[in-house]
Amino acid sequence: MNTATKKVGMVGAGRMGQPMIGHLARKGFEVLVYDIDPGKQAPVEKLGGVWEPDAAALARSCSVILVCVGFDRELRELLAVTGPLRDAARGTIIAVLATVHPRTMGELAESAATRGVHVVDAPVCRGGKAADEGTLLTFVGGDAAVAERLKPVLSCYATDIVHTGPVGTGQVAKAANNMVMWSCLIADHEALALAQRYGMDPEMLREALKLSSADNYVLRNWRVNTMAWAEDDMEIVQAMAADRGMALPQAGLNRELCRQLKPKRFKLDEYGV
Repeated sequence: MNTATKKVGMVGAGRMGQPMIGHLARKGFEVLVYDIDPGKQAPVEKLGGVWEPDAAALARSCSVILVCVGFDRELRELLAVTGPLRDAARGTIIAVLATVHPRTMGELAESAATRGVHVVDAPVCRGGKAADEGTLLTFVGGDAAVAERLKPVLSCYATDIVHTGPVGTGQVAKAANNMVMWSCLIADHEALALAQRYGMDPEMLREALKLSSADNYVLRNWRVNTMAWAEDDMEIVQAMAADRGMALPQAGLNRELCRQLKPKRFKLDEYGV
């Protein structure tokens, strides 16, 4: 890897971004970090990151920029032709870790290409615990050669890196992951709640189900996944389906259930069955 690539930018130092900063710094990268919240400076510097109060300056300094913001709107503002990342040098790779609509990725990648900048999608799976441990899965959508250049950076916090195809396909893969994950979370919860109402110990049953055909990732990692992003994830899924004229009835139902369950933080004794 060349010396320039050893300097990585991170835009967004939230729950997922902070552990990634720590992993990158420990692997020898100089990590320049920008976040709209100046209160993040102290924890970022404790993790080994270099605080950068100006996103535009960060963009000019780094050959790889990881964008870990929460929403489509924030991503578009950053990558707009008048946005703070507009001055990224030709050849710079901007990897979008956020979960957004594939159409957004296509539009942003097309616009950035006119300036010689590579925009790829690299959303992550497995949640905060995996981010802490450096065992995330990342789906990479973009040119294969660009994805290969990006691997040494992604491998600092991801044990599994899957190149899914052209720009946008990483987001398609993440949407598919989210559809299955939230379906499992709801089904697991309802099954354990039903068992509890019949006098069974739900934790005993959970351990038993891990040995059965009902085994799934969420069941094995119970109470690790929160409902914080469920409704937003399913909103993207439904928008994607609408764009292709598809009906996804279970996805629609799960979105409504996620909306109802989110305030309850998924406690077994609070679900009405």
